[in-house]
Amino acid sequence: MKPAAFDYAVPRTVPEAVDALGNSSGKAQVLAGGQSLLLEMHLERITPDLVVDINRIAVLDEMRVHDKRVQVGALVRHREFESPEAVAGPLGTLFSLAVVNIAHPPIRTRGTMVGSFAWAHPASEWCAIAMAMDADIQMAGPGGAREVAARDYFQGPYKTARQPGELITSVSFPLLSEETGVGFIEHRRTHFCFAQVAVSATLTVRDGVIEKARIGLANCADRPLRAHAAEQALHGAEIGPPMDGYRVPTEHPFARAGKIAAEQDAAPVAEPYADLEYRRHAISVVVARTLCQAANDQRSRVRQLEGDSR
Repeated sequence: MKPAAFDYAVPRTVPEAVDALGNSSGKAQVLAGGQSLLLEMHLERITPDLVVDINRIAVLDEMRVHDKRVQVGALVRHREFESPEAVAGPLGTLFSLAVVNIAHPPIRTRGTMVGSFAWAHPASEWCAIAMAMDADIQMAGPGGAREVAARDYFQGPYKTARQPGELITSVSFPLLSEETGVGFIEHRRTHFCFAQVAVSATLTVRDGVIEKARIGLANCADRPLRAHAAEQALHGAEIGPPMDGYRVPTEHPFARAGKIAAEQDAAPVAEPYADLEYRRHAISVVVARTLCQAANDQRSRVRQLEGDSR
């Protein structure tokens, strides 16, 4: 199918883009990577009167570090995060673990991280990480610039706090300390499918005891979630010996946290190939495995730091 007819604007600055969005009849769409928008337009599930192409706005193609946070511009492509060195420290590793789950290389070459926030699909990997990391979303609109915390930004499937006429200019994440362990695991039926569950986890450990945990869940509700109850259950627990994550004893803190995440934090809905019992079981297992991955990463980082100090 071909998209319905639409007007096309190519602004060179953020104010020009905001003006174009503000002057539309209310059915304008922003084009950055276009990997979701163009598909929806071809299927005529989205029929904008105006498409505002922001790809000529050079300032949006920047990624910079300021005040211990990394700010990712609206035109930074998924593929930039395939290297762990793209972002300093464990956060770069977390991004590199997550990004390879996003579709396939051609889509990662064109699609953008910020585009995932604009689309706000419940299965978005970046949005789950944003929830776990307390990310902030920066926007420009007719009323000026504003910033919204991720916990207030996502309001349901494809629903966000972004108002008509507003453009997301960047998303910022706090950098992680060098000894923080990270993990990201996704479970899906086929590589073409969206994740049935994806989990982002970070662990800060002192003397073998978990001091802080961050857990983000994708496709476990109608929006990305942070698993606060599971995080609380891990506080003060011993990290224990290394495990591969595939046979976590039921009494282990990671297994208990997985069960709490599935039963108290998540709100999954049944799917044609996955009833509620299966979905909660999958969430429980993937959370436990991701925590094992983060714990193993934390041990590796500590060993490296101790080796570097000798």
